Amino acid sequence: MTVRAAFAPTPKGQGRLPAAITPRQIRLRAPALAVLSAALALACGAGLTSGAIPISLVEALLREDASLHRSVLLEIRAPRVLLAGCVGAALAVSGASLQGLFRNPLADPGLIGVSSGAALGASLMIVLGSSLAIGGVLAMVALPGAAIAGAMLVTGFLYWFSSRFGHFSIVTIVLVGIAANALAGVGTGALQYLSDDAALRTLTFWLMGSFGRATWPTLLHAALAMAAAAAPLLLVARGLDLLQLGEAEAYHLGVDVRRLKRSVVLGSAAAVGAGVAVAGIVGFVGLVVPHLVRLAIGASHRHLLPGAALLGATLTILADTVARTAASPAEIPVSLVTSALGAPFFLWLIARERPK
Repeated sequence: MTVRAAFAPTPKGQGRLPAAITPRQIRLRAPALAVLSAALALACGAGLTSGAIPISLVEALLREDASLHRSVLLEIRAPRVLLAGCVGAALAVSGASLQGLFRNPLADPGLIGVSSGAALGASLMIVLGSSLAIGGVLAMVALPGAAIAGAMLVTGFLYWFSSRFGHFSIVTIVLVGIAANALAGVGTGALQYLSDDAALRTLTFWLMGSFGRATWPTLLHAALAMAAAAAPLLLVARGLDLLQLGEAEAYHLGVDVRRLKRSVVLGSAAAVGAGVAVAGIVGFVGLVVPHLVRLAIGASHRHLLPGAALLGATLTILADTVARTAASPAEIPVSLVTSALGAPFFLWLIARERPK
């Protein structure tokens, strides 16, 4: 099934509808979710054992003389792998939800400006933080806190502007998101221009994405924030399915369309903002993963969202593993890896959609 079949135009040309789910896709649902769960377990194993120091899980956990390997495994790699999985799952679920809300398979968490807002907040802290003399516990949460503040500021502005001037319509959300992205990009570019060499290097590396700052406290706080934000998205799957028929049709079928829009926009914004806060900008996950899952098991959000969470976590863990092992002991920004995977995928999609 092609992407065009997954989101076919409506008769009136407004939005896109999920095509009828084929018997093959129905049969593949349970096996596909099982395969994705197994793939996630294997990705976690690869992430834990691969690196500058190869580690055997059995030896590290059972041998008494493997204290170094055990420390590397439990204090460095385990929180990093789990954080990558949480961020990947949050980005994928947010992307799938936004694609369902906008009825457009090209929708992306960055579309509404959340990633750019979080990047601007973190950029302010990286460039100007040294002059604030922040120390102690505040120093540990300053960068994530600034990123979350930037994400929520953009989200609050998006919600206020769209509700006040556009009745929270999809078109208004998209246009305001484009404007927010542009304004945040201006601010981030200005900060890059004004920063010194050390801050510029840190800022550039952070903007490309990295899980190198992962610790157990960071993981705990980020995982709780992303879970709290993404969990409501899993509960609106039926509403997203009915929304594909059009807003008026969904309303007459019992969907509170306005509330659904709020839940998806705010939940996606919070999940993406929390992910960007701890990992920087990780591109293409929220855009590519829903496509792959949709091609396999159809566009029903009841199965698409869990499948996207599993595949998003798997691909992000694998991308992070490649990022820290391909040029070991140096580390490649993880967004370069995800973009290298995502760009050929979209070229393949274009080739599939060429006129016959």
